[in-house]
Amino acid sequence: MAMPDQEIKNKPFKITVVGDGMVGKTCLLISYTRNEFPEEYVPTVFDNHSESISVDGNDYCIKLWDTAGQEDYQRLRPLSYPGTNCFLVCFSVSSETSYENVRNKWVPEVRHYMPHVPIILIATKIDLRDDPNNICLTEKEGKYLKKKIQAKAYLECSAKTGFGSNYDKANH
Repeated sequence: MAMPDQEIKNKPFKITVVGDGMVGKTCLLISYTRNEFPEEYVPTVFDNHSESISVDGNDYCIKLWDTAGQEDYQRLRPLSYPGTNCFLVCFSVSSETSYENVRNKWVPEVRHYMPHVPIILIATKIDLRDDPNNICLTEKEGKYLKKKIQAKAYLECSAKTGFGSNYDKANH
C-alpha cells in the first residue's frame, strides 16, 4: 500500500494507434520502442508496447496500443479504445486509399467511441518520397487533412530511416 506522501512514480497515458493495414503502424511502434525496423510484414491483431518518458518534470508510463487495420477486426478493434488519452491516426504517403480512409473511416470510428479524445494525424513512410518512381501524398495534403479532421497536430515520419524527434513530439 502506498504511503499518503508518496507520489505515483509513472502516470499512465494510453495512446491507441489506428489506420489501414500496411500503413506502418507496427513498424512505427517497434522502431520507437526497440530502435529496430522489422523487415517482414506480419498483420497485427492487437499488440501493446510500453515506454517511460518524462515531460515537464512528470514521469509517464506510455501505453502504446497497436490495432489491426483490416476489416476482419472491425468489431474487435473498438474494445481497445476505452481509457485512450490520445489517438494516433496513421496513413501512408504512398497510399491515397489510406489517406481517404482517415476521413471516411478512422476519424468517424474513434469519434463515435471516444468523441473527446484528441487525435494526432501521422503520415508514415515518408522515405518513399525519395524514390522518383513513387507517387506520394505531399506534406501540404497532410496538413489539409489535419485541418479537415480537426486533429491537434500533424506529423510525418519514416520508421525505416529514423524519426525519433517527431514521435517524441506526438507524445508531448
